[in-house]
Amino acid sequence: MEAVAVSKESTKQKLVTELSGSQAVLEALIAEGVDTIFGYPGGAIMPIYDALYDYHEKLKHILVRHEQGGIHAGQGFARTSGKVGVVFATSGPGATNLVTGLADAQIDSTPLVCITGQVFAHLLGTDAFQETDVINITAPVTKWNYQITDATEIPEVLAKAFYIAKSGRPGPVLIDITKNAQLQKFAYTGYVKCSHIRSYRPKPIVRQEFIEEAAKLINEAEKPFVVFGQGVILGKAEKEFKCFIEKSGIPAAWTILGLSALPTDHPLNMGMLGMHGNYGPNVMTNECDVLIAIGMRFDDRVTGRLDKYAKQAKVIHLDIDPSEIDKNVKASVGVWGDCKETLPLLTKLVQSKVYPTWVEKFRNYQQEEEAQVIFDELHPDTDEMTMGEVIRVLNELTNGDAVVVTDVGQHQMVACRYAKFNETRSNITSGGLGTMGFALPAAIGAKFGVPDRTVVAIIGDGGVQMTIQELGTIMQTGIDVKILILNNRFLGMVRQWQQLFHDKRYSFVDIASPDYVTVAKGYGIAGNSVNERVNLRSAIEAMLLYKGSYLLEVMVGKENNVFPMVPQGCSVSEIRLK
Repeated sequence: MEAVAVSKESTKQKLVTELSGSQAVLEALIAEGVDTIFGYPGGAIMPIYDALYDYHEKLKHILVRHEQGGIHAGQGFARTSGKVGVVFATSGPGATNLVTGLADAQIDSTPLVCITGQVFAHLLGTDAFQETDVINITAPVTKWNYQITDATEIPEVLAKAFYIAKSGRPGPVLIDITKNAQLQKFAYTGYVKCSHIRSYRPKPIVRQEFIEEAAKLINEAEKPFVVFGQGVILGKAEKEFKCFIEKSGIPAAWTILGLSALPTDHPLNMGMLGMHGNYGPNVMTNECDVLIAIGMRFDDRVTGRLDKYAKQAKVIHLDIDPSEIDKNVKASVGVWGDCKETLPLLTKLVQSKVYPTWVEKFRNYQQEEEAQVIFDELHPDTDEMTMGEVIRVLNELTNGDAVVVTDVGQHQMVACRYAKFNETRSNITSGGLGTMGFALPAAIGAKFGVPDRTVVAIIGDGGVQMTIQELGTIMQTGIDVKILILNNRFLGMVRQWQQLFHDKRYSFVDIASPDYVTVAKGYGIAGNSVNERVNLRSAIEAMLLYKGSYLLEVMVGKENNVFPMVPQGCSVSEIRLK
């Protein structure tokens, strides 16, 4: 790098540095506090990787085995650390392999900055080798995207990218940089973080009158109920939320992305909402008189039939994204704003109360669910092991202190129902998109995000085979991730639906698996397989105590179903226990 004087007239000579576009990218990352990048090199992004060679002491690059693995790792990193995940990929297939992860991050509000290489600017639109129109492809699944063809734009555009990704309702941003812009030298005058963009208001103005209206409804309520989502976590408002429910005395239930915002053993934590949620929270949604939704978007898996959802209740909806208010469920009062700001204002105005009779109704439903579903799932008397008992043993051995990363399927619902958490940002899963193959790479990223915590990836035998190549990333980095495969020899969730709603016509859900322990051994990862209950506890304990990554396969019942369940097309109060 060559320093050149830009002004000889000043007594204090102002110096600028001549950098390539690639170097400017890396300087921007350092200025933003980035220390970890997940990526995969290729021709169109090679100049950035060439520059990265000289930055290895400041920037840690994790070489994944597939770009989808890279972006899921970036998601896991962002979700545990609270920072922006950064991902590199080349043009063409490298960029298109990010699309699933971008869609996942967009719907789950995960902050990412993805940087893709692109062919030379003069080749754009010519169908050049490995050229795709990544901007138009990713427009629907990004919060913002932009193509850079001139290196002088890089500092300003990347500053804008990080600001957009992490401000307001977070989300993924993609910056596509042509190869000529990566190679181009220009006078680099420094990097200034972005704090404002004209016409972009990430935090809506908090209206005090709406706070007062909401407080009035809450104070007049006899059967209030709180439903909370990931907005509490994204807003870093866990303490504020806990203060609100403890002062108001209102029982609360969570969406799967809201799980861990409140300790699972908190006396006002009533459990999980939605299709496979707990009995009480679902039924009581249609019995409460005031429903307070905090940082959640009324997803269809939570609401069931909208025309039968909480019609008796006055709805208060707190959300940072005004477009979510009234989108699915009409709110009596919409409170715009970051819940870290709005919750203390609301807490100040609500009366200190308790609702013993109302809370007791939740407890009664809980006891009924315990008798009909939970006890047998956690303490089965059958020869086959259940997913629930595996989670129970894991809880007992981790004391609720582990980060649990789940894939998608029956095991996901069971883990979300039964896993115990003491700390926030401990439940990492693919919520809105439901991406099979998410857990293994996301667990790698999660561990890099919180290296001092135990990270356990809980995966089904279907999902693990979608991204199993990321065992190579574990092998090369030496990272310590515990991999717990719950193998029921089926694509379990699809099979459950085929059993219940398609007359047991099991169409292409019987999936064969490799010898996972042998596969893991090939990657230098220790492992074990358990098919008898007598060995379960010792096997999980050995996995957790092992110094380094470990793969444990547990053979569970083939045709066990996850209950309770709200059948599709039914209301939440029509939840089935069996």
